[in-house]
Amino acid sequence: MNKYELAVVLSAKLEDDERTAALEKVKGYITRFGGTVTDVDEWGKKKLAYEIQKMKEGFYYFIHFEGDSNCPNEVEAHVRIMESVIRYLCVRQDA
Repeated sequence: MNKYELAVVLSAKLEDDERTAALEKVKGYITRFGGTVTDVDEWGKKKLAYEIQKMKEGFYYFIHFEGDSNCPNEVEAHVRIMESVIRYLCVRQDA
C-alpha cells in the first residue's frame, strides 16, 4: 500500500451541504477502488492564484489516503468529471 495525497479545489458557489456531499463522493471513490482515507485537511475558502471558470475563490481540501498503484488513476478519472471540482492533484507521498 502506497500513501497518497489528493488536493481538491471545490467551487466557491456551492452551499455547505453540496460541498459536504461532493467531499463525501470523492472519499467514496477512494474507498470504492481499494483505498483507505486516513486524514482530511480542510483549508477553507482561499483566493485562487488566477481566475478559473470566472471564479476567484475556491474551497481547498487535502485528502490523505493509502491504496495500491491503480487507486489514484481510478479516483482521478472520476474526480475529473465532477462539476463541483475546479482543480485536483494526486501525488504519492515519499517515506
